[in-house]
Amino acid sequence: MTVEITWWGHATATVLDSGVRVLTDPLFTPRLAHLRRRRGALPPPAAAEADVVLVSHLHADHLHLGSLRRLAPGTAVLLPRGALGAVPGLRRLRDRLRLVEMTAGDALDFGELTVRAVPAAHDGRRLPYGPQRVSALGYVLQGAARTYFAGDTGLFDGMAAAVGPCDVALLPVGGWGPFLGHGHLNPERAGRALAELAPRAAVPVHYGTYWPIGMAAVRPEEFHTPGREFVRLAARLAPEVSVHRLDHGESVLVAAAGREDAG
Repeated sequence: MTVEITWWGHATATVLDSGVRVLTDPLFTPRLAHLRRRRGALPPPAAAEADVVLVSHLHADHLHLGSLRRLAPGTAVLLPRGALGAVPGLRRLRDRLRLVEMTAGDALDFGELTVRAVPAAHDGRRLPYGPQRVSALGYVLQGAARTYFAGDTGLFDGMAAAVGPCDVALLPVGGWGPFLGHGHLNPERAGRALAELAPRAAVPVHYGTYWPIGMAAVRPEEFHTPGREFVRLAARLAPEVSVHRLDHGESVLVAAAGREDAG
């Protein structure tokens, strides 16, 4: 059995497992505030087709209301607990979408697939300034395979124990600007996370898509190189893991553990 992963850019990916289509942090816009999409065509309309949508945290490049509006009516959207209170625009989507708030440790079943929320070490505020009200999340999908979508996170104590065994890890390896602040993985930290998690395969995400307008010449290596650097470092830090560096819109099939091996 296999799981299919398609990377659309930034933290947006589709995971197809056990007949269930899971979409992560949908961002389908050429421009967001001071950011513009510099690489990869915009995802096609079919990218918005999903049975379940995962939102890792409230930052606008991960919880993008305009992209959520493209989802089919009735789509389940999983959000960190407190999101509806912190983002008023979400409340206007409640009549169209099934919005479900989750806390780390919660789990929901969707057909043959179980989605479990896990902790993340990242600033969960909607705005840069304001109270820290909503915790960021990662998610583990368990169907034919166990797939970890980290959302946006730094390394944290007990990461591997919180995530549990996984077959595939979708790890952020960069960002959208010249400098990464606290609560992010760069290629080296992502390589260390990979060594701790020890999945069968990994796909780097959250890099090489959006960049601040007018800053193309400022530390351009932070835009272009994180994916390649992660592949290089992963080969040294976690040589047993198969790393698939995808182009925008590209898919990969990853062999999954058998059902009896996935419990």
